[in-house]
Amino acid sequence: MKYPLVATVVGLMVFHFCLAAFAEPVAAPGWTLTNFAGAGSRQAGPTSGLATQVNIGQPFGAEAGPDGAIYITEVEHHRIWRVDPKTGQAKVVVGTGRKGYSGDGGPALEADLNEPYEVRFDHDGNMYFVERLNHIVRRVDHQTGHVTTIAGTGAQGYSGDGGPATKAQLRQPHSIALDHRGGLYIADIGNHRIRRVDLATGIITTIAGNGERKPPIDGELAAGHAMLGPRALYIRDNIMWIALREGHAVWKLDLSTGRLAHIAGTGRKGYTGDGGPASDGTFNGPKGIVVDPDRNIYVVDTENHAIRRIEARTGKLTTIASGMNRPHGIGLDEQGHLYVGDTNHHRVPCIAPAAQ
Repeated sequence: MKYPLVATVVGLMVFHFCLAAFAEPVAAPGWTLTNFAGAGSRQAGPTSGLATQVNIGQPFGAEAGPDGAIYITEVEHHRIWRVDPKTGQAKVVVGTGRKGYSGDGGPALEADLNEPYEVRFDHDGNMYFVERLNHIVRRVDHQTGHVTTIAGTGAQGYSGDGGPATKAQLRQPHSIALDHRGGLYIADIGNHRIRRVDLATGIITTIAGNGERKPPIDGELAAGHAMLGPRALYIRDNIMWIALREGHAVWKLDLSTGRLAHIAGTGRKGYTGDGGPASDGTFNGPKGIVVDPDRNIYVVDTENHAIRRIEARTGKLTTIASGMNRPHGIGLDEQGHLYVGDTNHHRVPCIAPAAQ
């Protein structure tokens, strides 16, 4: 028996996938897009050189450091890169390139990592990064350059609340964020929770989620209520913005009150809503988020291969870049330039407002 309709549908699905896989990224009118780092190959290569000529295999996170450099997590080869925007030079600053879990107490370049997903910095210049498959968060001391584990045991699970974070279990943590009061927040996505580590005491607690795979409830307290797939976190002005991967939505958590508010996405998987209210739009597995000083929100709509913007003043949703290949992390520098881990293109494009 023949199934022409099924064959047609499958063919269209394959065609759509191929378009996503081989399209070149493009910016929407009013925006520019240029390649900032990565030669487009996932193969291992030199650990330093011109940023656009070095291989960065599967870049995920991108973050502006306190020194003005852009730091990029490389999942394929388990490393973290530093790129100087002024010189265009790139070099590996964390990781041997080997998959593993070693190096605590020693130089960051001698540590084995396992899928570093995201990197952040505190006000003292210390670097924090999360390793998905080691189920940990580590820190690189700004003064010594030595690496230590500050959360997680290396084994996946859910345990340890109320005790030392280094004895607590996480399950595939994906994202981290820092507040101004010495708190480190972890998107413990495998446990459908958000955890907080008090960096002064080392104690870990759960601040959002109860482990249930259900959407949050608008206006409810985050503690003790469901949090469906918290994938990416960003903090500004004591507000945490959260991209829900399975929830296909954006929420915010007021860290002063502990209450949640829905910002964008209906909760259904899709790619609709540009030009209208963000709350009525649809996303497909968003995996990155950043907020500028004016509170405009930028969302990495991963499975739609696009970067979308929620305007603070109007709440309107737009696409500012498309044609990527499963982008993940996103960072913002002081000039308002965005840096995106265009993961399966093995590049990090810079997106900026076009000159007026």
